[in-house]
Amino acid sequence: MSPTETSENTKREIQVEVPAEEVTRATESLIQKYQKMARLPGFRRGHVPASIIRQRFSEDIKSEVVETLVPRYFRQETDKQGLIPVSQPRVSDLHIHEGEPLRFKASFEVMPDITVQGYKELRADKPEITVSDEEVNETLNALREQHASFNPVEGRSLAEGDFAQVSLDGKPKEGEGKPVHMDDILVEIGGKNTMQEFTENLRGAGAGDEKTFEVTYPKEYSDQRLAGQTFTYNVKIHSIKQKNLPDLNDDFAKELGPEFTGIDDIRKRIREGTEADKKHRAEREAKDKLLDELVKRNEFAVPEALVEHQIDIRLERGLRALAAQGMRSEDMKKMDLNRLRAGQRDQAVQEVKASLLLDKIADAEKIEVSDEEVDREIDALAQQSKQTPEAIRARLTRDGALDRIKSRIRNEKTLNFLYHQSA
Repeated sequence: MSPTETSENTKREIQVEVPAEEVTRATESLIQKYQKMARLPGFRRGHVPASIIRQRFSEDIKSEVVETLVPRYFRQETDKQGLIPVSQPRVSDLHIHEGEPLRFKASFEVMPDITVQGYKELRADKPEITVSDEEVNETLNALREQHASFNPVEGRSLAEGDFAQVSLDGKPKEGEGKPVHMDDILVEIGGKNTMQEFTENLRGAGAGDEKTFEVTYPKEYSDQRLAGQTFTYNVKIHSIKQKNLPDLNDDFAKELGPEFTGIDDIRKRIREGTEADKKHRAEREAKDKLLDELVKRNEFAVPEALVEHQIDIRLERGLRALAAQGMRSEDMKKMDLNRLRAGQRDQAVQEVKASLLLDKIADAEKIEVSDEEVDREIDALAQQSKQTPEAIRARLTRDGALDRIKSRIRNEKTLNFLYHQSA
């Protein structure tokens, strides 16, 4: 029977019929299995009559027959009709009676029929990349900051610009926050990253002093463990230090590494590195715009199952990032996941559409992924995770992730093709 196309061309409904003899065969096979396993009063194990098994376990046997035959015949019918489901079927109108065929309807989603329009006419922004002397100097100053020395100061109290070497204990004033303990940290008096309460309470204090005060952190504070809370701190000042920056000369260049010949060489390397970063960022932005334009030119419905899967991926990525920033699992559990899912939906739809379009373009342009490219990706993952390539490959194969990696590499190659052909 041909499939019924619903209002959206990604949804199908088919009617499936399993021959009565197949239902009978599956039923008899299950009865024999139950006979071997069943323990009923008055019968030895393995000797319970089939009629008793059929009577006592009727619903269980019927359920197992459905679980066995429905998936198998659903696959057979979709294969016969040339349909490729991308979602689990929703079974309805199930009809199962002894001596009759098993009949059911199955609703599911399929890939949309896509004909990509206008991808060869796409044009990417390719701005001229320049690096100013000011940008080079900013990076040089950041390097000086990284190599600053902190020298002890004696005979006076803490002043603006000084660094207090302290140990501290902090307790949340209320709520479920965890206490904070830190040893030998440097607090810059009046520093742009220093909470105002630390500056106000430590300014004018001397080495050996102890201070107790409260600090209220804004809700958007970067450390999730502290955000939105008030902590009471006990701070002990061990010493006062001043920061000294190295001079910008050839000696400083040599301190950075033997590969640098002098300060002019450092400037040259910084300029080249900044230019490469800007080019990479500009290329990424141009590719994002290309994808947006590609999706705009090709309107089609996408399977809900693919959208939901992409939302799952985006949420998992976001929650991992929050955990890395210090958010506690109990705080994550309080989050409104339905609202979060709704907030991810538009971007997920965009990403699914872009992926499907890139896949079609790759087919048209015969863009493929070689085994060597997959091997390089596995080697990179192994290096990042400090595991062997063999272990990574085994895990990816077990999780069914190799095909996803191959698909991602293919999409990246296709996007590179679009970017370069748009020149």
